[in-house]
Amino acid sequence: MSDVLVINADLGPLHRVSLRHAVRMLVRQVAEVHESEPDAVIGVWPMPTVVRLVSYVVTRWRHSRGPSWSRAGVLTRDGRRCAYCGRAASTIDHVLPRSRGGLNTWVNTVAACGSCNQRKSDRTPAEARMPLRVTPAAPAWAAFV
Repeated sequence: MSDVLVINADLGPLHRVSLRHAVRMLVRQVAEVHESEPDAVIGVWPMPTVVRLVSYVVTRWRHSRGPSWSRAGVLTRDGRRCAYCGRAASTIDHVLPRSRGGLNTWVNTVAACGSCNQRKSDRTPAEARMPLRVTPAAPAWAAFV
């Protein structure tokens, strides 16, 4: 099943949902089809790629700060690519190791493959002679939509 983008009544992006969830929103009449696949229908509705909420949902909390840190978020932010070698990443690495006081924050963590993570161990990238290919930064909400 494909994902469907949900936009607010003011056309601002909110999040993505499954096609099944989007159809339930249409049935409950809390959303309308905004964009759809050409020549594809589900029941009486065209197959949605974007649905728009009927009433505006207040999202002030999104403007106050960015998303909370998570391992999955770091992997998504870095495109599931290792920050050291560019191969597929399966884990995260702390730039300043936790054993030296490094925290779980957006600017201290990067996606890494298992071999680079093990090779770097509990050293900084400079000490391990493993320069970062990307600069870690806190993402905005729009990056996840």
